[in-house]
Amino acid sequence: MLLQNTSSLCLAVRRFVQGTMLTKLPIYVLVTPARDEAAYIEETIKSVVAQTILPLRWVIVSDGSTDGTDEVVRKFAAEHAWIDLVSLPRRAERNFAGKVAAFNAGQAKVAGLKYDVIGNLDADISFDKEYFDFLLQKLAENPALGLVGTPYRDPLNDQYDYRYVSIDHVTGPCQLFRRECFEAIGGYMPVKGGAIDRIADISARMKGWQTRTFTEKMYLHHRATGTSQQGLLISKFKDGAKDYSVGTSPVWELFRTAYQMTRRPLILGGFMTGAGYVWSLVRRVERPVSREMVEFCRREQMQRLKAFVSGRKLSSR
Repeated sequence: MLLQNTSSLCLAVRRFVQGTMLTKLPIYVLVTPARDEAAYIEETIKSVVAQTILPLRWVIVSDGSTDGTDEVVRKFAAEHAWIDLVSLPRRAERNFAGKVAAFNAGQAKVAGLKYDVIGNLDADISFDKEYFDFLLQKLAENPALGLVGTPYRDPLNDQYDYRYVSIDHVTGPCQLFRRECFEAIGGYMPVKGGAIDRIADISARMKGWQTRTFTEKMYLHHRATGTSQQGLLISKFKDGAKDYSVGTSPVWELFRTAYQMTRRPLILGGFMTGAGYVWSLVRRVERPVSREMVEFCRREQMQRLKAFVSGRKLSSR
């Protein structure tokens, strides 16, 4: 009890300092869906606890975990009153629609709080102590920004080369939304096959918001992206299918496939990405997004491709 009271006092002091010295920074909350993340989640929690600007509330939703994830979270929740654990029953099927349901359960826990920004944070990443301070400053400086994030690196690859990758796309493991933006897009779309992060940031731009990846910082993704339940090559194949699902142009996918061949696993990774796209294309798989989003996505891609070929720098809106 003494430990929790001391922690609460320290938190109150830190928030007072934040409120007096950094009055223009938005207040943020975090939600983390976690399923069997005992091997990594402690690093994520330590990263958030060490932040110079703490969240008002952090809801970690254990999505039927059976590996000790809940016990790790409870240990830290006992020490920090702003960390909440929500435990959901285990689902027989694991898919991205379930992850969205877990996120929504966490979002419901903060619905009555006064906050300006909501972040979706995976349970297998870590970052430096000024990470959220940096992103909040960006949001404070530009009211048109609706979604921000940074690059990441994982055990296989360093961060993307942003000469070839859109700086407007904010990757899924850590997405920080202005509250009005997130509510305007209706939150995450519960698509079983994934691409929920891509659909969210395309939706934000369709609604007139700016989205931006800031390359000055990065975070660590402690396992190769998309490999929690499958091998790397299968993950690459499904990435291609996700590209198709959001409306990626065949021309853009050709260039993306070539670029992916330069990243590990060399050649094979890019080949599997392209194969996943082509497999969906020839089968005419129904896309979960609207025709308007497909057209919007392709217009953006063609603009970036023309800018790249001509050597022009395409400015972020």
